[in-house]
Order: sequence, then structure tokens, then C-alpha cells
Amino acid sequence: MVNNSPKIDSHQHFWKLSRGDYFWLSPKFKNIYKDFSPEDLSKELRITNINKTILIQATNTEAETLYLLEIAKNTDFVSGVIGWIDMESPKAIQRLLELSENSLFKGIRPMLQDIPDKNWIANPIFHPIFEIMATKSLVFDALVKDIHLDNIQQLAVKFPTLKIVINHCAKPNIVENKIKLWESEMVKLSKCPNVFVKLSGLVTETKEELITDMSLRFYSDFILKKFGASRIIWGSDWPVVNLRCSYSDWVSISIKLLAHLSPKEQHQIWYSNAVETYNI
Repeated sequence: MVNNSPKIDSHQHFWKLSRGDYFWLSPKFKNIYKDFSPEDLSKELRITNINKTILIQATNTEAETLYLLEIAKNTDFVSGVIGWIDMESPKAIQRLLELSENSLFKGIRPMLQDIPDKNWIANPIFHPIFEIMATKSLVFDALVKDIHLDNIQQLAVKFPTLKIVINHCAKPNIVENKIKLWESEMVKLSKCPNVFVKLSGLVTETKEELITDMSLRFYSDFILKKFGASRIIWGSDWPVVNLRCSYSDWVSISIKLLAHLSPKEQHQIWYSNAVETYNI
């Protein structure tokens, strides 16, 4: 059923190195240290029968958000953009409102995993931004690790109508099997009905030789048990996924991880949850 049903990739990137603002992207990343365009991804989408995508910011500049929105305008399969604004700027709300006039702008993603202060997002000066986002049905995509989850949970409680999407299952430490904090914080977070989780990014948290559906099953089953199929959204994290495996390999692994679910539950994770969360 899943192979022939519509699918949405809720997490993919494009970048052009000559733009010069990808602070994290360097030659050490080998096969992703190059340009990636809609033409590159369209081949993968055809092979895997994926119909639409959500384009996610990859650096902390508003210029990149405008670049992505321009791509989305001219790319049929891109259904929306999660961008970036300077949340500390006095003009943050003004910029958020201006960007929200574009129907392809779906929300923001501060790169919390790269901010030294793990409590940065808890600053009360951001509360008016979250209020506006909730009012405008904009999504807060959370690029986080286990140390950030307590603050995200408090945010979810304070703003119960704000849609929060945890990226990459909150990046559990699979390699070292240090997951106790991750487990306990995800359990608390699962009690917030406005929090969703992306089934994405797991392969880049493990060693290449260990990537199989069986090696990742504990983590997918854990989030399924805690959040339920109605709050999980599938994503590829392309082209970052290429650091460990191909796009189609991750799709195949995901199909196996979700095969025990009902057709309705699979449809939710592959398609309808993304449609509803990102207002596609």
C-alpha cells in the first residue's frame, strides 16, 4: 500500500556553496560538500514515488530563506519552506509577519543544536514571536538534542496551539548508546499534543556499517509507542542522509520500520500528517 500511495518528504535541503553563508558545511563532509538543486532531488523522488517536499533552512541567515522561497516558487514538488529569522532582532515579529504573507513560508527553525547556550530558546523575549506563530499557524521546527528537550517541553505547555516538530527524533546518541536522558525527555514531551516528531536523521546518528532496519528499530518503535502514528512525520534529511546511505536506501529502511502498522497509520506518517502540520 505504502509503495503506491502518495508520500511527502517533510525534510530536505538545497544549497549553493558560492552563496557563502553555510557556516557548518566544509570539505570534511565529502560527498555533500557541493551544490544540491531541485534537479538533483527530482531523480530521487521519481525513483521512490515521493510527490511533494518541505524545504528546510540549512543556515542562520534570512538571505538563505529568501533563496529557498524563490526555489519553492519555481519548483512544483516543493510545497513549503521552513526558514530562519533573527529571533533576537527588534524587527523579528515584523519580518515574521512579512514572510508569512508568502503562502510557501511555513515556519522557522533556529539551529538550536549549534547554539552554545542550551537554554537560549527559553528566553521570555521570544514569547511574542511564538504567540504570532501560533496565531498564523506557523510551525516551529526544533533542531535539537536531548539536552534541549526540557525547554521544548516547557514551550509546548506554555503555547499549546503552537505546532512544534522535533527534527530527526531529537538525535539520540545511537553510537555510544547513551539514551537515558533522551528516553526520559521524549516521554515527557510526548504528553504535549502539539508536539510532532520527524522520523528522519537516524542514519546519520549511527555508523555506516550498522545501518539496517533492525539496528534502528528500537528508536522508531520507541517514538511510535510514545507519540503514535498521528504525530510522526517522515523525512529524508537529504542530502545530509548521503553521508551514510542513499535516499532510496533510507526510504526502503523506513518502509520496513513502518510495515507492521495499519495502512491508515502508514498513510499518516508518509503523507497526511505533513499535509495537516504544514498546511499543504
